[in-house]
Amino acid sequence: MSLKEMVNHPKATIVDVREPWEFNMGHVEDSVNIPLMNVYSNIEQFKTMAKPLILVCASGNRSGQAAALLNAQGIEDAYNGGGWQELGYLKMQLS
Repeated sequence: MSLKEMVNHPKATIVDVREPWEFNMGHVEDSVNIPLMNVYSNIEQFKTMAKPLILVCASGNRSGQAAALLNAQGIEDAYNGGGWQELGYLKMQLS
C-alpha cells in the first residue's frame, strides 16, 4: 500500500512521535501524540488503534525507529510516514 493510499484509508491512524512541545507547535490534523521514548510502553495501545498506523516526526528518523519497533513487536501495519509537514500537505491535497 502506498503512502497516498494509507493516508486515504478511512481507518488510518496518524501517530506523531515527536515530543509534546514539538507537537504543540504544529501537527497533522487528527493525529495522536505518543513520543518515541513512550512507544514501547504503549505497545498494547498501538495494538488496539485503527490500522494502518502512519508514524510521523520532524524528518522521518524517529518515525522510522518507531515503525521498526512496532513491527518487531508484531504490529505489521505500522509505517514510517516521514515528516509531519509533508504528510499533512499530502493529506490536505487528497481531501
